[in-house]
Amino acid sequence: MKKLPIAMVGLNWGRTLILDQFLGGPASKHFELAAVCAKDKDLVDECARQFGVKPCYHLEEILEDGEIPAICLMTGPFGRAELISKAIHAEKHVMTTKPIETDPEAALAVLRTAQNLGRVIHLNSPTPHPSPDIQQILDWKRSLGLGRPIAARADIWANYREVADGSWYDDPATCPVAPILRLGIYLINDLVRLIGRPVAVSVMSSRLFTGRPTADNAQIALAFADGSLATIFSSFCINDAHWWMSSLTLNFENGTVYRNVGPTQGSNPRHHPELSVVTNRSGHQETFRAVAKSSTEDYQWDAFHRAILGRARQEEMHPEDVVAAVHVIQAMARSEKSGKTEPVYQA
Repeated sequence: MKKLPIAMVGLNWGRTLILDQFLGGPASKHFELAAVCAKDKDLVDECARQFGVKPCYHLEEILEDGEIPAICLMTGPFGRAELISKAIHAEKHVMTTKPIETDPEAALAVLRTAQNLGRVIHLNSPTPHPSPDIQQILDWKRSLGLGRPIAARADIWANYREVADGSWYDDPATCPVAPILRLGIYLINDLVRLIGRPVAVSVMSSRLFTGRPTADNAQIALAFADGSLATIFSSFCINDAHWWMSSLTLNFENGTVYRNVGPTQGSNPRHHPELSVVTNRSGHQETFRAVAKSSTEDYQWDAFHRAILGRARQEEMHPEDVVAAVHVIQAMARSEKSGKTEPVYQA
């Protein structure tokens, strides 16, 4: 299918994404980078020269360009719904990153508006369609009769030694429980897809190595309406030769699923998630294993391309499910301040 022009808006993480996804990466199969945009003029000029694309210094320049149907919006989440709203009203489709926003009402409103306008908004988490690893778990649940979810333990860590730079990462108001907001958000979205929407959350966090005024070591406990319980641990402080580690253990009433549990071979993360399930449905232990083609953190560029062309599959996530993690973020922020368990959906 024909490649579509796309603009990168926001070049702090956006530049890394261009190098990883657009220069021969998965995005390059479906999209042609046409422009870069950011507030930092020098950075824009440097990236425009490096990638041979149009430089833009204001979002409006992109929105007024009728030759560019889509933008990749890599700004911070605080207030991002307003930028998305401008884009969709300018007839642009949007790929952005997790979380979509920090205000759940604003996030839900812009997602519903996009539906009404016929615009596409996709994220890397939650992905519009179950990633292969999540789909494998859902398939096992059905085919093996695993029953209802009981509990989950999820972990994600990296080795960061950051310093304060005045960005939104430094502000507890825009970056509450930082390791969970920045990394653990993937796991929150996974649990929403696998278990449902959490109803209560409690937080423990600390600062060990970071030069930022926000936490670098944290865990949350989640309660779900059906009685399921989960914990998510996330840290920037662990230097164990894995520059990125993410794992999940999910207990059902009739079995347990493991994803990426245990050390990897070498320092690279598992780009092809390793899964196993243990059950005793036949009266003795049965173990099944699988390797997924991609992980829950990956951008689904093919789905974004299909959706723009009107060829989307029907099982995209409902706006309320996309926003579920944003409600958790708000509850996390309250819990971090109060030290108490906080309801996720306030009356």
